[in-house]
Amino acid sequence: MTSQKSYLVPNLVIAGRVALAFVAVALLGSASPWATGSAVVLTVVVIAMDGLDGYLARRLDLTSELGGVLDITADRIVEHIFWITFAVMGMVGLWVPLVVMTRSFLVDSARGMALAHGKTAFGEGTMMRSPVSRFLTGSRLMRNLYGVAKVAAFVLLGTVATAGRARAEGVYVLSAHASTLLTGVAQVSVIVAVVLCVVRGVPVLLDSRAYLEVGPA
Repeated sequence: MTSQKSYLVPNLVIAGRVALAFVAVALLGSASPWATGSAVVLTVVVIAMDGLDGYLARRLDLTSELGGVLDITADRIVEHIFWITFAVMGMVGLWVPLVVMTRSFLVDSARGMALAHGKTAFGEGTMMRSPVSRFLTGSRLMRNLYGVAKVAAFVLLGTVATAGRARAEGVYVLSAHASTLLTGVAQVSVIVAVVLCVVRGVPVLLDSRAYLEVGPA
């Protein structure tokens, strides 16, 4: 029988990911280009750890409903604090964290209703009712695509911030043209990430109507 302590392994990875995310955004708020550059590296680590806890849980046969809930919660915390931080830095519009957070609250509320019927977000007892929902929300392709879009946005924005702070100290790591181009690519990646965020959330809201209509079991 698997011990209770064994389940702590993937859950500790989840907790570590959240802690590192807070360290990264704290460094992003520093005026030092070295701190901002370190934040970019940490951001990559944080996003990479998103799949590590799930891999460990599957590899060690430690998957659990609690682990799934904690993983989703950690995802929300990480993406929200990064979007809010970049908005405070003036690198993205306020509408970005507002849209992402609104989507998160709606989707998590919908999943809460489904959970009352014994349905989970993913896995064998998933609440997803159609092949389209399963593809957009639960497929490895779409989850990876959204993950890549987020890491691209966060890393590019962090790189732009690093270059700007280095330039303020008289160190030109990017030419004016390269900086302008990178800023444009970063903004495009932000829009792609937000669009994917919304597109992946809509099927969850549509599927949750069935649970809203019949009420708890």
